[in-house]
Amino acid sequence: MNPSLPAAVLWDMDGTLVDTEPYWMAAETPLVERFGGTWSHEQALRLVGLGLEDSARIFQDAGVRMGITDIVDHLTDDVMTQLATKGVPFRPGARALLESLKDAGIKTALVTMSLRRMAESVVDLIDFDAFDVIIAGDDATRPKPFPDPYLQACEALGVSPADAVAIEDSPNGLRSAVASGAVSIGVPLMVSVAGVGAHAIWPTLEGRTAADIAEVHRAHAQRQEAGR
Repeated sequence: MNPSLPAAVLWDMDGTLVDTEPYWMAAETPLVERFGGTWSHEQALRLVGLGLEDSARIFQDAGVRMGITDIVDHLTDDVMTQLATKGVPFRPGARALLESLKDAGIKTALVTMSLRRMAESVVDLIDFDAFDVIIAGDDATRPKPFPDPYLQACEALGVSPADAVAIEDSPNGLRSAVASGAVSIGVPLMVSVAGVGAHAIWPTLEGRTAADIAEVHRAHAQRQEAGR
């Protein structure tokens, strides 16, 4: 591998690799309404990038009288049904960037707060070996915005976080990635990622390649060196 390239690229899933946030939101409203509550778009946005158990507690506070595991399973099943019937909406440029990374010999990991069964169902729909490692919500020792999921991914890949680049769409996800020590790129979708420490913000992944990822990593290393 070219030594100027990062050792690994770590991908968030929902909102970054695939635009599933509308599926989650479509599952949330009827769940809350079933128990006589109301659920706004603003409330839904609070959950973007949050761990599923933390989200479940918010639903309990909104009046959903179910256990945390039951809430997580219910929402996951609903979203997986939507994926099966409506298809998997990959974000523009995501698949092409993944292919570019694999062609360059860069390791990849999927780091998501969704359950492993959902993550694997999405990965199975990619027609090449896209990810070397999956760290899912039920694997993480602590959820995003803690750094644990990204640290676990780096450990599984055998790379230092400083030699990795993370791609995220949400403030919670970026806080996790930045705290892990990975160079972090924000690609916002539903919410702004300004002011949470991203080392670069891209409006889209369209047209991006491994060379663009390497440039972000190189520029960050240069800034660190200059600051010493």
